[in-house]
Amino acid sequence: MSKIRNTPADDSSCGWFHLSPPRTARPPHFGVRSARWVVVGAGFTGLAAARQLALNFPDDEIVLIEAQEVGYGASGRNAGFAIDLPHDIGADDYIGDIKTAKISMELNLTGQSILKDLVEQHGIECQLRLCGKYQAAVEPRGIAVLDAYRLGLDKLGQEYEMIEEKDLPNHIGTPFYRKALFTPGTALIQPAALVKGLVNSLPSNVTLYENTPITEVQYGEKTVLTHEFGQIVADKVLLTNNAFAMSFGFLKGRMLPIFTYASLTRQLTEEEQARLGGRPYWGVIPADPFGTTLRRTTDNRLLVRNSFSFNADGRSNPKYLQRFIQRHKESFDRRFPMLPDVNFEYTWGGSLALSRNHMAHFGQLKDNVYGALCCNGLGITRGTVTGTLLADWLGGKKNHLIDFLLASPGPNRNPPEPILSAGVNMNLLWGQSRAGKES
Repeated sequence: MSKIRNTPADDSSCGWFHLSPPRTARPPHFGVRSARWVVVGAGFTGLAAARQLALNFPDDEIVLIEAQEVGYGASGRNAGFAIDLPHDIGADDYIGDIKTAKISMELNLTGQSILKDLVEQHGIECQLRLCGKYQAAVEPRGIAVLDAYRLGLDKLGQEYEMIEEKDLPNHIGTPFYRKALFTPGTALIQPAALVKGLVNSLPSNVTLYENTPITEVQYGEKTVLTHEFGQIVADKVLLTNNAFAMSFGFLKGRMLPIFTYASLTRQLTEEEQARLGGRPYWGVIPADPFGTTLRRTTDNRLLVRNSFSFNADGRSNPKYLQRFIQRHKESFDRRFPMLPDVNFEYTWGGSLALSRNHMAHFGQLKDNVYGALCCNGLGITRGTVTGTLLADWLGGKKNHLIDFLLASPGPNRNPPEPILSAGVNMNLLWGQSRAGKES
């Protein structure tokens, strides 16, 4: 029996979670029980996998285990961009191989479509808006990125609009940026509200246990998952817990738990909204990956997200929150000088599971253990589609998207410690410094 050394532990200050519709958490598991299917991790990937398993195996009970409360973890902490387009930062034109890019886009669009259908079908109130996104730049290097990406989108045959400096305030209010590339296919959401709505609409043959962190695991013909109050014995296990799968013995030294940090303002008054101008809701991602992401929400709040930390154990570290609040305020003031009295109500961190080669794992991990892991920052769309397709594959279904995912080489190996932490932290510091005004 192997001890699970790292379990999720996020900060308590996520604005998305506290502003989303309240729900009563399902009780944790007590005692000993057996199940044919057990899914570990109730984020976007795990919810999608559990839902699809329930549909594919209507006579089976699906057990879904969440270490915290649903919506409290990483899936409820991102910036809320359900992105449709590929964005390969390792390619000169940010598109790379066209065949791969087209399949990547199909995966993203499929995930987006699944979520849109569920939101409509179940009446999930999560501020979903199909309003596109702006990728904006102020530094010459960032503008060069936009020009390269535009050429890549031409090659891919995708629609976009390049917006010049003088016109940008009519779109996003702030005159801060010099140029932006607008693409219409992104959906913006309130992520914690979406996750809560998805869990409230699970099929009746899914049993969810919240606040049930697994502390030990034993693999064999059956997998025994032990926690503080009992055990769950599974015929088949699906790991959808991203970097925490390393604590379960898989992809060790192949994923990077990187935290990003966000702050959300109070609601703007009507007078402040008029001062800001622009469209009533929008989202901006930076041309530089280390720059600042912005959102104006449907309830008239402004979100600022920037700054990174490498938390090797995947757990929140409170020292970073205080360190980055001031950085968020400086970024806000540069972009919104017309709103000097608007303060933040919430600041929080949330993790990404990244790999050095930007590859994910999909498929079998060992006998009767499977995984859809390492979404590389595309958890909303990619997590949803890979969780769904993993359940379909286990149900005997085949298609070209499943074949593509199964053929992936998966995340490559990281350097050993202490070289890894030193290298990642140095890269994060250098990237944020090099971002300049984009930060």
